[in-house]
Amino acid sequence: MAMHLPSARGKGRRAPMAEINVTPLVDVMLVLLIIFMVTAPLLTQGVPVNLPDSRAKPLDQEQQPTEISLDEQGRIFIAKEEVASDALPARLATIAETAKGNAPPQVFLRADRGLDYGRVMRVMGELNRAGLNRVALVTVGEE
Repeated sequence: MAMHLPSARGKGRRAPMAEINVTPLVDVMLVLLIIFMVTAPLLTQGVPVNLPDSRAKPLDQEQQPTEISLDEQGRIFIAKEEVASDALPARLATIAETAKGNAPPQVFLRADRGLDYGRVMRVMGELNRAGLNRVALVTVGEE
């Protein structure tokens, strides 16, 4: 829809067009939307980590999370029940199978401050192998 403005210079000249062509704007916005939709899942591959002495608020949970704890001797506990290191993959597979069809359950990993980093990473590797990739490391809040 063009708007015809009266021209004072001459009768043969064209009046300026008062419309804005939004097609290129829409094209650019759709391309940007596609780019963000493709790259957004790639940005969330890491494990959500709460660092020690964090000021972060607790996460809201809709279901009860699974708690896995490692004490100062390196013993592994699932919900306050001690589990041998070689039996851990089978127990984690059982937990993952109970959640088939639903979202994988949230796992809270609590490890003693003095533990070896490799021991904690082995447990996290077993969690990942079992398909339990919603892992949060539990810390003590800053006082």
